[in-house]
Amino acid sequence: MKALILITALGLAGCASVGSDFQRPHNDLGQQWRQAQDARFAASQDGAIEQRWWDSFGDATLSSLLQRAADANLDLLAAASRLEQSRAARGVAGAAQGPSLGANGSYGRARNSEQGLSDPSRNNGQAAYSLWQGNLDAAWELDLWGRVRREVEAADARVDVAVETQRGVLLAVLAETARDYIELRGAQQTLAITQQLLDIARHTLNLTRIRLREGAATQLDEAEAAAHVATIEARLPPLQQREARLGNALALLLALPPQSLQAELAADKDIPAVAMQVQLGVPSSLAERRPDIRRAEAQLHAATAAIGVAQGDFYPRITLSGSIGLQAMQLSDIGWDARRFAFGPGFSVPLFDGGRLRGNLQLREAQQQEAAIAYRQTVLAAWHEVEDALSGYQANARRQASLDEAVKQGRRALGSAELQYRQGGTDLLNVLHVQNTLLNNEAALVDSRATAALSLVQVYKALGGGWQAFSTNSQGSTP
Repeated sequence: MKALILITALGLAGCASVGSDFQRPHNDLGQQWRQAQDARFAASQDGAIEQRWWDSFGDATLSSLLQRAADANLDLLAAASRLEQSRAARGVAGAAQGPSLGANGSYGRARNSEQGLSDPSRNNGQAAYSLWQGNLDAAWELDLWGRVRREVEAADARVDVAVETQRGVLLAVLAETARDYIELRGAQQTLAITQQLLDIARHTLNLTRIRLREGAATQLDEAEAAAHVATIEARLPPLQQREARLGNALALLLALPPQSLQAELAADKDIPAVAMQVQLGVPSSLAERRPDIRRAEAQLHAATAAIGVAQGDFYPRITLSGSIGLQAMQLSDIGWDARRFAFGPGFSVPLFDGGRLRGNLQLREAQQQEAAIAYRQTVLAAWHEVEDALSGYQANARRQASLDEAVKQGRRALGSAELQYRQGGTDLLNVLHVQNTLLNNEAALVDSRATAALSLVQVYKALGGGWQAFSTNSQGSTP
């Protein structure tokens, strides 16, 4: 009966836990984005956004690069290793919830002093003796106050931190790969347009020299035309270097040697086109989607559980331990009659530690407050990041529309100039001037299209989309 009462009491005590249970923090995210009325954006009813947003660009090379980056990027593999470390640490913490069992054995030969302590061999120290023994030892700390449970809870939360960190790295790698690819295509198109401008400038210089010989131009005209050629020629090396640098940056993201992607990326391809409409979701869904917010929440969870661990250190620790084994002076005597055992409870209670436990509790409470503030800051920063990204996308879209019109009108002007030239109403220099203006506008349009695509990548990154299309595990990210 006494044993039943003791077991019941221990069971009831085992249901208690020091510290407070973690409550998910409230965030002040709204239900609608400020730009939601823009026709370029659409708010889904369930708050979801497009997970494989890179497919919306309609560029197979881009999609392939992102897939390979998710599989091979070294930062992602390092994040996966850190996740494995946190899972191993959780296993260590969880092991404290159960009993421990160990075995040991020994053999010794000894002789006691005739004038010393009693001789277990009963030879009064006049002869040496042997001692054979083997034991099974068991111990179990009863988690009556829930301290160990809080340690495991904190370890679980730290695993969540590592998971969200890995997802955050994946999101950053996807966005960086897309940015480098878009910038590369923009650099290639700008380089092609600059080469056309150079051809026109050289043609203009040749015509100016002919006119100079005929007396229809001055040396100033020739010098200005030659300076214009040199100015355009000076643009080429930085553009060529930028193209090579971006190609190598993509190779690094894919864990490849420099210039490994040179042949694949040399193809003349257009800048990826932006989607006609972007699914935004709702602001409140950011807390469920963005890895940095989820990571901050997991850190707050771990800090909250750590307070319970610190509180549990004030309570007694009760341990059940036992040992059973065999002991004999002759190996042939090892048997049931040589058995020995010992068992019983033990406890330890902190009485005085100079304020160490109190200081540790205050430290954990302050760390939990810091984690709560960090969570609020992360949510607020994410909100601002999305709003800025949406505003940037809108501004770039308006700029691109204006440049589209400028290029359209420039082509009309070039057509009129060419018609006048064929009819003898103007000279070739005027045609080349109009063509030069058109190409400059086309170069600005290329830059605008690249910037618009980059701003769309930033929108999706700010919304926290992309990592959901891959499963994060210990071996990296795979679809």
